[in-house]
This record gives sequence, structure tokens and C-alpha cells, in this order.
Amino acid sequence: MTTNIIEIVDRGRGPQLSTSRVTVLDLVHYFQRGTEYDEINRWIPTLSHDEIALAERYYLAHKSDFDEQERQVQIRREEQIRLQRLRFPPFEGSREAHLARLRHLVEKRRQEKNGEGHPGGQ
Repeated sequence: MTTNIIEIVDRGRGPQLSTSRVTVLDLVHYFQRGTEYDEINRWIPTLSHDEIALAERYYLAHKSDFDEQERQVQIRREEQIRLQRLRFPPFEGSREAHLARLRHLVEKRRQEKNGEGHPGGQ
């Protein structure tokens, strides 16, 4: 019978479980919030409680480094969201007006794809 030994390894993406592609950093936000193992398992069902426990022990042993990495991830994520909102600002107006605008854009693209409305088009 083959036994999979669970340990923390580094395969180039940072410390991760030897039995999974899940990195310790992938789990940091759960550990920071005190999330129960059953809840983590609900979101990442491939992980066993033993794997989660090992990752948490590793996190706690290197807590300040992981907390800083997670902080940097959050800063980058917030900046990406900010830039996305600048690029695609929320629509001002009623839902009906927004849907009408989207329908118009879809129809315009359909016509362009079919060559309609262009000189020399069908």
C-alpha cells in the first residue's frame, strides 16, 4: 500500500503541499480569518484536514512573511479593480436604458460582422 506523505515543498511557485498544487499562500486569507477546516474544504474539496493543518502550521511558523505577501496581493488586486472600474465605469441611468444600449451594441457588432451597413457590404 502506497502512503502519500504530506509535506511542504517548493516547486517554483512558493511553498506548497506535496500532495497538491495548492500553495500555502493560496490558504493564507482563510487562516487570517480563522476559517474552519470544513469551510476551507467546502471551497477547496480536494484538500484533506491533514493537508490544511500542515499548511496552517507552516503559515504560523512563517506568519509575518506570509502576511506581508498577502498584503501585497491585496494591494495589487485593489489596483486591478480600480483600473477596471476606470476602464468600464458603472452605467448611469435606468436598467432599461442600459439594456437598450447593450442591445444596440450587440446589433451593431452583428451588422459589422455580416458586412451590413458598410460600403460594398451585402
